[in-house]
Amino acid sequence: MNNDTKVDASPFDTFESRQARRLAKRDAVLLASVRMFNEKGFHNTSLDEVAAGLNISKPTIYHYLGNKEQVLLECVNRGLLLLQSASQDLRGEEGDAVGRLKTYLKKYAEVAMSEFGKCVLRTDAESLSKAGAHSFRERKSQINQELERFIQEAADEGAIAVSNIKITTFAVAGALNWPAIWHNIDGDLSPEEAANELVEVLFSGLQLRS
Repeated sequence: MNNDTKVDASPFDTFESRQARRLAKRDAVLLASVRMFNEKGFHNTSLDEVAAGLNISKPTIYHYLGNKEQVLLECVNRGLLLLQSASQDLRGEEGDAVGRLKTYLKKYAEVAMSEFGKCVLRTDAESLSKAGAHSFRERKSQINQELERFIQEAADEGAIAVSNIKITTFAVAGALNWPAIWHNIDGDLSPEEAANELVEVLFSGLQLRS
């Protein structure tokens, strides 16, 4: 008798496939939530609406993410991670500081126009619990410090004129954050095109050159 019986593939899911499906479902809930937060605001959004849009129950959202604030914080965290990644990707690059600054500003602006980036910039810390607001402010402060560092490095290199680093950082951050409000993904300019135009204005200024 031949004991080398061929075994068919197991009909049961592997741990990896179950994890992949779970993450895909969690991402779907996050994307539906962030779009509604951006459209209606945190206070005017209910998890019942998010659940209805995905044809799931509200307890399913609790299972994957938690309550409404926890969902918002995870959306905000996604956006902050995108901004942090833009900075970290440039830290090891060689070349001039002004080149890194320009690249960072463009990436920052593009993130600001993404769904999760918009959520970061449209979220008011006062909407959150004390612990949530503290964490949110700390993370945003780290992003501002990174922006200030890129600007300072370009100034130290003599590539840009900066009289007050704090004011310059606030001014640049304000310009980069504002597309989260006015940019329309279905408009004439893609996020990349809008970011390029915005950074050109920041670097060239408005004054005519002789």
